[in-house]
Amino acid sequence: MKISFIGAGSMAEAIISGIIEKGVAAPQQVMATNRSDEEKLARLQSNYDIQVTYDNKALFDGTDIVVLAVKPKDAEEVLQKIKHYLQPQTLFISVLAGISITYLESILKVQCPIVRAMPNTSATIGKGATALAFNERVTATDQKLALSLFHAVGIAEVVAEEQLDAITGLSGSGPAYIYYIVEAMEQSAAEIGLEKEMAKNFILQTLSGATEMLQKPGNTAQNLRQAVTSPGGTTEAGINILQQHQVKEAFISCIKEAMLKSKKLGAAFDR
Repeated sequence: MKISFIGAGSMAEAIISGIIEKGVAAPQQVMATNRSDEEKLARLQSNYDIQVTYDNKALFDGTDIVVLAVKPKDAEEVLQKIKHYLQPQTLFISVLAGISITYLESILKVQCPIVRAMPNTSATIGKGATALAFNERVTATDQKLALSLFHAVGIAEVVAEEQLDAITGLSGSGPAYIYYIVEAMEQSAAEIGLEKEMAKNFILQTLSGATEMLQKPGNTAQNLRQAVTSPGGTTEAGINILQQHQVKEAFISCIKEAMLKSKKLGAAFDR
């Protein structure tokens, strides 16, 4: 099996690192290219012992899977350059936000299996959450291959393509929402007189512990919150402030707005 990566940024590197570490592919089975950053390609080659090239013929020769991991704004230019090299049996995987399968098919003009993937940045540490959608040419074997790539960097689930915008708003952008909360907690810690590094340690341990509690069978966010929130206690006082500021409603609106933005970006490409 040969896997060719077009684009060599953080997401491509995360997948390359994951599939090699988990044994999904050997280094000699992986090849990568980018627009012009030779230094980045050389680093990937040095770190993972993969092959790198600027020769499209070499990149596509005998390849089984192509992973498109460039910036969405560069999509059309790249697709136009590579479409003549793509074979009908090649599994084509795109990790570009907002780029629909219909758009990819319209540019490529090749009757090949296409996977649209929506990972998030936590894939760079093997904790990603990726949703995958397929066109009708993707076989059961293709699905298994695609899932194996993204299981190597976290969890992966198959969804209908129309659900990908919702996944983008929820988990694609989700890490930024958590970082936003941590920023607020860090600022509050400074304002109430806690030393910065100590406060950070407490915040991170609190998040880690809460995550593990949520993962225990039978636990729900609501039940866990209620268990901590004693009547007349300190937690209740804090929750009351969040409710006064409609923080829950704000987060719901935030996720919905991100979903709508994803839909608009996709519609603009399709036009």
